Amino acid sequence: MPVLNEERHLADSVRMVLGQDWPGELEVVLALGPSHDRTDAVAADLAAADPRVRTVPNPSGRTPDALNAAIGASTGDIVARVDAHAEIPVDYLSRAVAALEGTGADNVGGIMDAVGVSPLERAIACAMKSPLGVGGARFHTGGGAGEADTVYLGVFRRSALERVGGYDPHFERAQDWEMNHRIRESGGRVWFTPDLVVTYRPRSTLGRLADQYFNYGRWRRVVARRHPGTANARYLAPPTMVVGTLAATALGLAWRPALLVPTGYAAAVTAGGWLISKGEDPAVRVRVPAAIATMHWSWGVGFLTSPSHLSQGLPDGA
Repeated sequence: MPVLNEERHLADSVRMVLGQDWPGELEVVLALGPSHDRTDAVAADLAAADPRVRTVPNPSGRTPDALNAAIGASTGDIVARVDAHAEIPVDYLSRAVAALEGTGADNVGGIMDAVGVSPLERAIACAMKSPLGVGGARFHTGGGAGEADTVYLGVFRRSALERVGGYDPHFERAQDWEMNHRIRESGGRVWFTPDLVVTYRPRSTLGRLADQYFNYGRWRRVVARRHPGTANARYLAPPTMVVGTLAATALGLAWRPALLVPTGYAAAVTAGGWLISKGEDPAVRVRVPAAIATMHWSWGVGFLTSPSHLSQGLPDGA
């Protein structure tokens, strides 16, 4: 577990791991970043209460450094990434290992099941589960089992992690997609199975959501520089929308028909948001279009403005 400022969720998350029905040995390694709340104290209490829980320092606070430190301190042949705010079901590990053995894959993962509490969180969850908000990635929207570019979190064979050298510490974000790409390039398989469902808690404000997706877009551009040809239509759709909408809006100042583009986008997001939130309370449904637009625009702007210095030190066409 990479852990940073997780006082609120850490104990529950660790208890869910320790409560797995997995019949074999189990260890939990918490990689502790420089938190500003009581996270370290909570982690210390958890380690004192159960010898299966250990902590390692992560001075940088960066996710790839935390993951590599925790993997390095672990001993099992199977390595499962679990985030400190994720909620895994009791049979998560046993199902994941069965999928590894049954498919011969190097990494398996399932569905990132966004579940909100407040009306805005529930609206963001609706957007995160719909192709209208996030494209067709199966770990967001569901679908049949099969090979995938990437999966949520991941349960890995240690041999695969060692083969590709673990997470690339350069990638502050998108490090999971990037490493899964290297696993596949090395001849391995990444497998999605809908049997693994992990509860994910979405951001609580539009500002935090915008920051999240801005950085997703920014670092996905870095991945595209590192691995040319990997930016498919799903990843290019938001920046294309941003450029097209802004250009049409500017053109519309002189040629009013061009304003049909931004008007059409707003209408599509509004109508689409209302449709994908069917069954939710009105207070949730009216917020879904804003959540979708925030995700689209933040990702697109992040991708377009990703500075070249983020790619410094990257080989292979970066």
